[in-house]
Amino acid sequence: MGGPGAIRTNQKLAYFTAVITIIIWSSAFAGTRYALGYYNPMSLMLLRFIVASSTLIVVGAVRRIRLPRRRDVPGFVVAGFVGLFVYMVFFNAGSVTVVSGVGSFIIASAPVFSTILSRIFLKEIIRPVSWVGVLISFCGLVVVMLSQVTEFSFNIGVLLMLGSAIATSGHNIFQRNFLRTYSALESTTYTVIVATVFMLVFLPGAIREFPGAPLDVNLVVIYLGVFPAALGYLSWGFALSKADKTTHVTVFLYLVPFIASLIAYLWLGETFTLMSFLGGIVIISGMVLSNTPGKSKP
Repeated sequence: MGGPGAIRTNQKLAYFTAVITIIIWSSAFAGTRYALGYYNPMSLMLLRFIVASSTLIVVGAVRRIRLPRRRDVPGFVVAGFVGLFVYMVFFNAGSVTVVSGVGSFIIASAPVFSTILSRIFLKEIIRPVSWVGVLISFCGLVVVMLSQVTEFSFNIGVLLMLGSAIATSGHNIFQRNFLRTYSALESTTYTVIVATVFMLVFLPGAIREFPGAPLDVNLVVIYLGVFPAALGYLSWGFALSKADKTTHVTVFLYLVPFIASLIAYLWLGETFTLMSFLGGIVIISGMVLSNTPGKSKP
């Protein structure tokens, strides 16, 4: 067992890896919006994860990772289905009508659900001030959602994005549990492969659309598969494995909207309303409050 110094080193590694992951994931919003100009959401999802699975299988073979234990297979199936398949279905479908900035603020609410799920399933201690922060973030989420009501018509993509935020929170909980037994590479590889298998139902559409997509779009798809999907989830799993608590890592998700919005503005010229921005700031403020250092009961 390591002493306090080792614990601090692990925590610094968790923070550093989380920041790198957040930058990579932030680029996925604009990249997805760009590729959706040529692919439907489900085809794009499948192609992205075929690339991700292939990347992880090659890395796993080189590293000679262990096969999952039989009793853990059902857990990986559930984690891959809920945490990745469901997340990507909602995320890609929502990205069709929700601009990157708004979508990223909604996804930034994931720590709210991670906090709740960590308390329920991992029995992690949540301080009273953290619950206040969760409530504030929920209020900001409502503001962001209301900002998408135009002429009495609600953008359904917002609800899809909200569903993806909840799903990715579930993925954090599953990952945290698996990382007690498996390495980040092993856990990520098996959940991504499971998700890809579920996505194969969309293979016919992907085959039809692939020849008509320009080279630059397919390069973006490859990037989305290798970095935000494969390496992103791998580095996120590593960060979770080194963190003292799940919430110590998931708090970095509040950086995503700002980085994603900047990338989308520079790449796609996207902007969003002041109301959306203010609601996003409230979400982030709640998350900052939730993770303000303080004492908690053991």
